[in-house]
Amino acid sequence: MEPRVSLITLGVPDLAEARAFYVDGLGWEPALEVPDQVIFFQAGHGLMLSLFGAEQLAADAHGPDVPGSPPAGFTLAHNVGSSAEVDAALARALAAGATPVKEAQPTDWGGYHAYVADPAGVLWEIAFNPSWSVAPDGTPTI
Repeated sequence: MEPRVSLITLGVPDLAEARAFYVDGLGWEPALEVPDQVIFFQAGHGLMLSLFGAEQLAADAHGPDVPGSPPAGFTLAHNVGSSAEVDAALARALAAGATPVKEAQPTDWGGYHAYVADPAGVLWEIAFNPSWSVAPDGTPTI
């Protein structure tokens, strides 16, 4: 598994307003939209930028029963090829000083993920998404 950032998620206070800025203001084309939930844009070879409601991002990272700080405003994600690889990457991150934020668990979108904070407090999602792939030209598909 090569180290890489595969997804950068920005927690935005108003998804519609953020969409208007990125689409109408910057001319970016959404690669995938789930209305009122998340918008994905291809940002580079195998790299996606997503816009996600700030409150939803906080709930996704911390869970409803886990007290936590206000949302960091963005997360970085490292997608891997299986649930077992999530567990292995999570163990490596924790051994290297990461703070556990959300234990590895199945997701409501059919994958498996965990969240950790790096030593500086930046949130990282470690995820297996069975729908995620990257074409030879670098185009991610979800």
